[in-house]
Amino acid sequence: MESIFEHVLTFQFALLVLIVVLLKSSIKFVPQNRAFLIERFGKFNKSIEAGLNFIVPFIDKVAYDRSLKEQAVDVPSQSAITRDNISLTVDGVLYFRVLDPYKASYGVDNYIFAVIQLSQTTMRSEIGKMELDKTFEERDSLNSNIVSAINDAAAPWGVQVLRYEIKDIVPPSSVMEAMERQMKAEREKRAQVLESEGDRQAAINVAEGQKQAQVLAAEGEKAEQILRAEGEALAIMQVAKAQAEALETVGNIAKTEQGQSAVQLDLATKAIAAKQAIAKESSVVLLPDSSTDASSIVAQAMTIINTLNSKK
Repeated sequence: MESIFEHVLTFQFALLVLIVVLLKSSIKFVPQNRAFLIERFGKFNKSIEAGLNFIVPFIDKVAYDRSLKEQAVDVPSQSAITRDNISLTVDGVLYFRVLDPYKASYGVDNYIFAVIQLSQTTMRSEIGKMELDKTFEERDSLNSNIVSAINDAAAPWGVQVLRYEIKDIVPPSSVMEAMERQMKAEREKRAQVLESEGDRQAAINVAEGQKQAQVLAAEGEKAEQILRAEGEALAIMQVAKAQAEALETVGNIAKTEQGQSAVQLDLATKAIAAKQAIAKESSVVLLPDSSTDASSIVAQAMTIINTLNSKK
């Protein structure tokens, strides 16, 4: 009885172990952004993705485990010849991801190796279409052309190339020396052009300053002359107005008897002063026929004064 009981316990334990093994073999936990390809009897059956999945133990097996995340692969450096026959050493980085795990597993043996080789050949082909200077100036265009060409060829592999970035483009040492001399000459040329432009602009600024100074001086002189002319005109107007008022006053007074006497006295005085001035300044003195000396002149003046006084 004891042997039978032990045999039953052993059978139950073995059955339990078998059930655990079967459960473990049938349950598959797929991580996020990964895909398992299941084969049944050596033939593709299905593709399972992230989460809990079940397969048939001992019949189904995980043939391929593919990552669906974006991958970055270093493209080894290689030699490429430009259109102007310059040999370059170029390397880069390739960014891609698997879109169809079935094609990536059964469409090509090693899709990573295939994509790298395709990127190298495509890069050589694209560089061969360009001259040396364009490879440095149009690197973005070169990258986009390589990505487009790789995607067209890698479509049957279920792989999409997202970006291709050229890391280094190394020309031969002789070309580097020539490029350095060219860049040095170009920098010296730009420096000379900038210096000449600076001298030219400085000369223009000086000429403009002198021109503006002359214009301002001319405008100032013009304004000064205008103001001076206006002042002189105003002074003349004021003098003329004063003279007119004086003449008007003299005329009004001269209409009276006293005014007439004053005018006659003033005329007599001025006549005597004129004769005296002529006598002082000239060696020839013109006198009336009735007067031949200075005493007669004084007498005439006294006569004029007495006459005026008597009339008054």
